[in-house]
Amino acid sequence: MTTSVEKVILAPRERQVIKGLANGSTLAAVALNLKITKNTAASYLKNAKYKLRGVTENSAALAVAYATEAIDRPDLLAHEGLLLPCEQRELVPLIARGMRATQMAIKLKRSVDLTRRDARQLMANLQARNPAHLVTRSWQYQIITAEQVLAWLP
Repeated sequence: MTTSVEKVILAPRERQVIKGLANGSTLAAVALNLKITKNTAASYLKNAKYKLRGVTENSAALAVAYATEAIDRPDLLAHEGLLLPCEQRELVPLIARGMRATQMAIKLKRSVDLTRRDARQLMANLQARNPAHLVTRSWQYQIITAEQVLAWLP
């Protein structure tokens, strides 16, 4: 079943900042690339997060941006050689929601240390630089979908 959602419209600079984060760059690197100050980039990001259903974490902003087509979805990658254990796979939607290791551990009823280990291995397996980049990589490998993201939005 496909869920339709109203497309979110971001201002050009807001879109550029979100797209920069999608590539795994830090906010400072995005600001430098756009030739704006880090504070200005942070302001654009804050406005974008508000428009993207009021999310607070960069990874959640990116997931919602893809799901609502506020930014172009990344090209898909072949996932034949990608083998993720279920312990890692079940972390993806939680990271996409912006959860921290402690929150994920409570939700999954496992230890924080084990959750952190699985998250590190997941990042390595997907070759992700940070949680926001992990969302992009998960989208490329079709581990997370618009329907999943839309299901946890208010």
